[in-house]
Amino acid sequence: MSLSQGKINHLKALSNANGVIAAAAMDQRGSLQKSIASAKGVDKSAVTDEMMEEFKIAVSKVLTPHASAILLDPEWGLPAAKARDPKCGLLLAYEKTGYDATQPGRLPDLLPEVSVKRIVDWGGNAVKILLYYTPFDDAKVNTIKHAFVERIGAECEHYQIPFFLEFIGYDPKGGDEKGLEFAKLKPKVVIKSMEEFSKPQYYVDVLKVEVPINANYTEGSGVYKGEKAYSMAEALDIYREAAAVAKKPFIYLSAGVSNDQFTESLRMAAEAGTDFSGVLCGRATWKEGIPVYGKQGVKALEDWLSTEGVKNINAVNAAIKPATPWYKKLGIAI
Repeated sequence: MSLSQGKINHLKALSNANGVIAAAAMDQRGSLQKSIASAKGVDKSAVTDEMMEEFKIAVSKVLTPHASAILLDPEWGLPAAKARDPKCGLLLAYEKTGYDATQPGRLPDLLPEVSVKRIVDWGGNAVKILLYYTPFDDAKVNTIKHAFVERIGAECEHYQIPFFLEFIGYDPKGGDEKGLEFAKLKPKVVIKSMEEFSKPQYYVDVLKVEVPINANYTEGSGVYKGEKAYSMAEALDIYREAAAVAKKPFIYLSAGVSNDQFTESLRMAAEAGTDFSGVLCGRATWKEGIPVYGKQGVKALEDWLSTEGVKNINAVNAAIKPATPWYKKLGIAI
């Protein structure tokens, strides 16, 4: 599969020496505001722009020496982009946080003051879009989402910047995405989504995907909670099936789970022999620092990140040592 030299250069800037994407994520916005407010015991409206920027700068400054790239948002993350390690690549989010809750389908929208050209001008090495997606939603909803992704892909293709598409599965009937029933459905949601967005008309360069199982419901996993959705052998087969349908490099996202659950999920991916090309890991690395920041301020947060945060990111880095270089998945030499 051909890839332009411009996109190749950007992907190299986002990867470690082994061609693996070992990226940190700090583009959380609404959820981060709520969490900081809760930690401080104040209303969300009391969390200022300065607090959001301060938190992101601390994470970027302390963790990027241990990452190949960092994902940030243009709303509060640009100062943090300047604070990152100079060897660390930069991904920038293009979508508004959350989704349109006034109608069904979790429809996305773009930040109105951002464009792919502006992301390039800000020094971004990739454009990232988060899309809530399930193949089991209404066809009219998914047609809108398919067209949305096609437009962004064309924009990225024009400016020769990689397009990272992150899709998060959900239950259109409103079920609990962390529960047992959704855990049983999750493999089909992830696999069919990976298959769809591997299609050439989207111009997606890297699929940012959830692990296709829930390790908490995998009998024999290190984080098994006692309710079974699949055996270990079944779970490993699901990993292999998902990897096989991906026609583009794919990386795993932590999706807000604990560091223990994420590293166990990566261990299983390696055991299954999947050719994943790295991770984009956010809250699993730094979310336990939010109460520290809320109660003790930014210096205490930096101290916590320097110890526990670095330990968390190093655990993830160790878990992705078996990962496959993104260019090998594409069958190209660089």
